[in-house]
Amino acid sequence: MATRTAVIHLFHGVEELDAVGPWDVLAHWTQRHPEDGWRVLTASSSGEEVAAAKGLRMRPDGVLAEHPAPDLFLEPGGRGSRPLCADREHLGYVRGAAASGALMTSVCTGSLVYAAAGILRGRPATTHHLAYGELAAQDASVVVRSGERWVDDGDVVTSAGVSAGIDMALYLVGRLAGAERALEVQRAIQYDPAPPVWG
Repeated sequence: MATRTAVIHLFHGVEELDAVGPWDVLAHWTQRHPEDGWRVLTASSSGEEVAAAKGLRMRPDGVLAEHPAPDLFLEPGGRGSRPLCADREHLGYVRGAAASGALMTSVCTGSLVYAAAGILRGRPATTHHLAYGELAAQDASVVVRSGERWVDDGDVVTSAGVSAGIDMALYLVGRLAGAERALEVQRAIQYDPAPPVWG
C-alpha cells in the first residue's frame, strides 16, 4: 500500500497553534501507526524557515511545489493568511490540490484562502469567530457556520480558530483511521478540554 501524505502549509505570520496543534495530532497518529499508511509533513513556498505570528521560527520539511497532489492539505490561519488570499501562485496551488482529490482542510482564517481560491463556493464553512465577516466578504456564497468547532463538507473540512484545529485533527484521525485511533491519540496527548471559568 502506497503511503499517503498530509501536508501542512507554513508561511510567514502563520498562527503557531493552527499548524502545530494539528501537526502534533497527526504526527502522533502516523508515527505510532505506520501500518495505517499515512505520513505528515510541513512545507512552505520556498522551503525556507518562516517566522510565525508570535515569533516562533518554524523550519518546514520541504517545498510546497514538491507536493502538488497531497492526499490531505491543511491551510492554517494567522495574520499571514491575508496576503495569501491575493497570492496567485498559492491560490493556483490550492485549486490544483483540490482538483487532484486532496482532502482540503483549514484552521482559523485558512478558510479565507480557500474562499479566495473559489473552493468554498456555495458550501458551508467556518473560521475564527472574529473573521466570520471576512469569510463572507471573500465569497458571499459561503454558508458561514458560526459557533461550530469544525464543519465537514466531504472533501473540504474547515475549523474555527486556533485550538479548534486540534479538535478537527482528532476528528480527521477518526474519519481516516477510525474512532479507536482518534481516542488513542486524544488520551496520549492528554487532551481533555475543560478550560477554567474565571470570575
